[in-house]
Amino acid sequence: MTPRRLLRRLALGAAGAAAVLGILAAVVHQAGVVINTTASLPLGLYRAIDAPVARGAYVRFCPPPSALFDEAARRGYVHAGFCPGGYGPLLKRVLAVPGDRVQVAGDGVRIDGRFVPLSAPMWADGGGRTLPRYVQDRVLNPSELMLMSDVSPVSFDARYFGPVDRAQVQAVIEPLFIWSMSTSITSTESP
Repeated sequence: MTPRRLLRRLALGAAGAAAVLGILAAVVHQAGVVINTTASLPLGLYRAIDAPVARGAYVRFCPPPSALFDEAARRGYVHAGFCPGGYGPLLKRVLAVPGDRVQVAGDGVRIDGRFVPLSAPMWADGGGRTLPRYVQDRVLNPSELMLMSDVSPVSFDARYFGPVDRAQVQAVIEPLFIWSMSTSITSTESP
């Protein structure tokens, strides 16, 4: 076989493999399956389900376009994707719902007076860059949700960007397969 012919076969094989992977990715996406490799939730596969957005639920949501999320994307806390602003969706747990009193302070987050473990905001990210501060003590309005990690102290979540409008939530998700209950503080999402 000539080198030219070998290169042609390799190129056709690579194109075929890319096409198969693209089709597989589209089918998985259409089925609502998402893989979580960040510190926000236990590592694993999740799928979209038909369930109400309620306290304790895991959700996939689009960050709202803003200067704060533009900077988060530049720093690598939020990946590129198809949400408005060019952001990828984030996965978090609903920790507070409309009517809940949320207090965000330097020592952590309290919801209706109960302290949320692992919620103390960090002052700087792993690169020494100052993190945004969201300090608040108020009741969530009828469209707001507090979306945070309850398994990692380093997740980029509501302790930095505040409540998110319910309209930003794309889906309630549930784990299909979890391969790690603990998350790594070296995750690419960690501030």
